Amino acid sequence: MKVGVGLPFRMPTDSWAYISELARRADEGPYSSFAALDRLAYDNFEAMAELAAVAAITKRLRLVTAILLAPVRNAGVLAKQAATIDAISNGRLTLGLAVGGREDDAVVAPSEFRNRGKLFEEQLVHMRRIWAGEVLEGAERPVGPAPVQPGGPEILIGGTHAKAIARVGRFANGYVMGGRALEAEWAKGIMTRVEQSWAEHGREGRPRIVVTLPCALGPGAEEAVTSAVAHYYGGDPSRQVRQQPTSPEIIRNAISMHEELGSDEIIFRPVTPELEQLERLTDAIR
Repeated sequence: MKVGVGLPFRMPTDSWAYISELARRADEGPYSSFAALDRLAYDNFEAMAELAAVAAITKRLRLVTAILLAPVRNAGVLAKQAATIDAISNGRLTLGLAVGGREDDAVVAPSEFRNRGKLFEEQLVHMRRIWAGEVLEGAERPVGPAPVQPGGPEILIGGTHAKAIARVGRFANGYVMGGRALEAEWAKGIMTRVEQSWAEHGREGRPRIVVTLPCALGPGAEEAVTSAVAHYYGGDPSRQVRQQPTSPEIIRNAISMHEELGSDEIIFRPVTPELEQLERLTDAIR
């Protein structure tokens, strides 16, 4: 069972000192990956630019978008960005992708919101063709650089809608789970649906399952997580009542539970930009 670390929801302009130090310490271990969130209409760094910078100062960590809002981006540019980060990092990029559920991100892009699912599927096909080195209709040559990972970076699909889960078997290497991931029955149900999608499309092996959860440890932990989740998701009350990792015991139980369920990796995201939170998390998982 691998354990990764991710960034807080909010990362304002002066956050690079924290981001770079967090990445450096995580690269020294015991973490398997470094994850970045994505939104446009929010106070955070752009995820792809951020991971390109992190790629240059790390050697071992996988670099993960969990998740990236693909439909607010141009597919060809995103494919080139991803291949570039994959080259810089020597094949360490994982793209967790989803359609997104907040219209303000589409407004500021600008991009269409109502047809984002259809657009997303077209993007996935388009990017795979670029990474395969095809010369697209009307172009004179392929888009470079070629990604280090054959066929392009690993793709994980996020989202709980039936259409989102159906895309895993059609387009992706696996699934990224958030939300109610600490609820065993809910998580098991999602994984069963992902595996069904995999089987329906005749895929060999099994889909990779990555779990991502916000966390906080120490005094005021529960309040910190509740506040951060409410701010990021716009105050959805259903998200605020869910149990979240706010103690070493909950963190260790979450790891054990997902190990039993068959998840491959769990990424904990401290909700405040304090390096002490990383130290507490490291003590908890050890």
